[in-house]
Amino acid sequence: MVSGARIPEPVRLRNAVAIQRGTERPNEVVIVQAHIDSRGSDPLDWKVDAPGANDDGSGTVLVLEAARQLSTRSYPVTIVYALLSGEEQGLYGGRLMADYAAEQGWDVKAVLNNDIVGGSCGSDGYCDDQHVRVFSEGPRADLTDDLRAAQRREGGENDTPSRNLSRWLDGLADKAAGGLDVRQIWRTDRMGRGGDQIPFLEKGYPAVRITVAVEDYEHQHQDLRTEGATVYGDTPEEMDFPYLAKVTQFNIRALDKLARTPAPPVPSAEAAVRTDTLLEWQGVKGATYYVIAKRRTDESSWREGEATILTFETPVGEPEPMEQRRISNVQPVRGDDWIFGVAACTFGAICSPFASAVPAGQFAPVAKAEDDSE
Repeated sequence: MVSGARIPEPVRLRNAVAIQRGTERPNEVVIVQAHIDSRGSDPLDWKVDAPGANDDGSGTVLVLEAARQLSTRSYPVTIVYALLSGEEQGLYGGRLMADYAAEQGWDVKAVLNNDIVGGSCGSDGYCDDQHVRVFSEGPRADLTDDLRAAQRREGGENDTPSRNLSRWLDGLADKAAGGLDVRQIWRTDRMGRGGDQIPFLEKGYPAVRITVAVEDYEHQHQDLRTEGATVYGDTPEEMDFPYLAKVTQFNIRALDKLARTPAPPVPSAEAAVRTDTLLEWQGVKGATYYVIAKRRTDESSWREGEATILTFETPVGEPEPMEQRRISNVQPVRGDDWIFGVAACTFGAICSPFASAVPAGQFAPVAKAEDDSE
């Protein structure tokens, strides 16, 4: 039961959720989601016709199509398809879903929140059907005071797991011919606004918002009406369905790969008063090799062309699961000038997003990481 500024009378909140259990690591979870509620000009007017075609019927059908296609396949990792309620009233469904993930003890390695993904023209007439925006947070929302101080000293403000998930999505889009290009937006959400990825970020889960390249404000959060030459209302006539199809295909490619990759490792870097950098991390389940990438501290993207690839063979007669190995690697450069990232990979060159070797760079809530270290 929920109530608030936009819910004056308590009401029961319900999400619609489908869970496709992983066959090998079912507690490792990827979530694709959208919200099913809509609104008119007045968020408290529950009687007005509010079709919500783009916001967020577009995301809703995207999630359903992803479930239709991917549920016919088998994956080592669990995929969760979630349709959330109460977003327009205050992100209630997203909070309920994030709470549920925490209660289940899921290891959430990615949340793809699709909100307004079906239009390609803006209020000013500018159109862009070649890009999709991916919003990601800077300093993570669950930082402790100690980690915040460590980031100020050593860097990492631009290396949250959500930011590295955004970089991974950008790289995935670059490899798909005829698809959309990702425009990374290094903000949690649009200015002054929000979406259902935020409750996940507040719990420390990697989450991004996927949305159109340009928004049409006359056709969202508006009562159906015509004023002069301007038609208001979020109706299907204003949709770009070929564009929505491309955003859907982009999500499905991302989910298909994320559900097959190992979880990103948790690397650390030691570079104080030395001319090289020692990287260390614990092996992760499902990984057959690792990739180390680096970038200068003022660069935005990983230098994957200069990556180091580490493969391991288990000695005959000495079985040692990958997750039991403590892995070390020395990079012959001064760590002061570089940020390092490590990705876990499996057969077929399927690699996780890079996890940065910086304070709080791990793809897990800070509280969980601290509990594990104890």
